[in-house]
Amino acid sequence: MYEIENERVGTFLAQLRKQQGFTQRELAERLFVSDKAVSKWERGLSMPDIALLMPLAELLGVTTTELLSGQRINEPELLNIQEVEKLVAGTIQLSAKEQQQRNQRRKRRIWIYIACVAIAALEFIGLVALGFSFDEVWQDIALVEGMCLGFGGWFCLFVKETLPTYYDENKVSTYSDGIFRMNMAGIRFNNSNWPHILRAGRTWLLIVPIVFPLLYFVVRWFFPAVWEVGELAFVLIACLGFFIPMMIAGKRYE
Repeated sequence: MYEIENERVGTFLAQLRKQQGFTQRELAERLFVSDKAVSKWERGLSMPDIALLMPLAELLGVTTTELLSGQRINEPELLNIQEVEKLVAGTIQLSAKEQQQRNQRRKRRIWIYIACVAIAALEFIGLVALGFSFDEVWQDIALVEGMCLGFGGWFCLFVKETLPTYYDENKVSTYSDGIFRMNMAGIRFNNSNWPHILRAGRTWLLIVPIVFPLLYFVVRWFFPAVWEVGELAFVLIACLGFFIPMMIAGKRYE
């Protein structure tokens, strides 16, 4: 199977970018990706997503064939059919590799999610074993655990990793997928900030179900009066606080 030469394409991409007068950041903003992604392309560490090949080639003033071959193709030096076939095969392989990497990341998230559920369940059992009544523990932490693990499961297992192109072309602050709806006023969702938004949400929603039972134990055991006064505040922060890191990430990489 023919493989596209990442380093050659990266060097060519860097040359074209400089000729067009773009910085890595400016090129990244036009493609709605991070400047770190552009840096990786130019160093040959990764390749642009297949959906970005055409807009990237247009911005750099070359054809996708020239971009993938890592050279300009003058008319007298047109690629022969065999070379074109190799580029097509390499592109197909690139697309398959991207899908494989996405599947691997999803499998890793599944195992992390299962581990978080198991730890949260063990902590619940531990609280009961330490003398807290089952009904009391269930009433105090079930809402937090259920909401975080519920939304965390959606964020880890079902949410789409890439947004439709109309998100990049319009100012959209609402995301919907089936029964789930998410609205973040003031944040424009696009494929530049979406991965960072997801990462921030996943981190909060998987860490809180593990940390909250520990916080509950410490406060209830050592400072019971504080829990009586601040129980609602603790629950609201734990359940809704994930919007804060998501909004910060969304604005930062917008």
